[in-house]
Amino acid sequence: MNVALFQPEIPQNTAAILRTLACFGASAHIVGPAAFDLSDRAVRRAGLDYAASVPLTRHPTFDAFKAAVPGRIVLLTTRADTLLHDFAFHEDDTLLFGQESAGVPDAVHAAADARVRIPLVPGARSLNLAVAVGIALMAATVSSGAVTTRGLE
Repeated sequence: MNVALFQPEIPQNTAAILRTLACFGASAHIVGPAAFDLSDRAVRRAGLDYAASVPLTRHPTFDAFKAAVPGRIVLLTTRADTLLHDFAFHEDDTLLFGQESAGVPDAVHAAADARVRIPLVPGARSLNLAVAVGIALMAATVSSGAVTTRGLE
């Protein structure tokens, strides 16, 4: 399973996400420029002992990212009609998450192969990005058959 962050803005979220990906054996992709230092040294420092175990690929543009990843790009967005628990994930899907403040541009939204949202109670706008990644990655991993919940014990 792959997770991609579109122009991430908050380094602490990215560090927490790297730790989550390491624990699930997932790969990371950064699409476009980040709003903070993403040098190898900075990533190692932010990810502590987990950063080295997460394959991290940087893509300068969305088009470069789309051309490089196998399988479907599944955008997690508050603007989706399909709920997370109703979507059938594949093991080679890449879960794409937008910027903390703005999500993804309309062109990226339209170019995704699928759009899915995490259901929230009425009136709730969104989750913290790192929390959303954890929820979606767990659901996608189990749904795709990549691992069962028993395999995560």
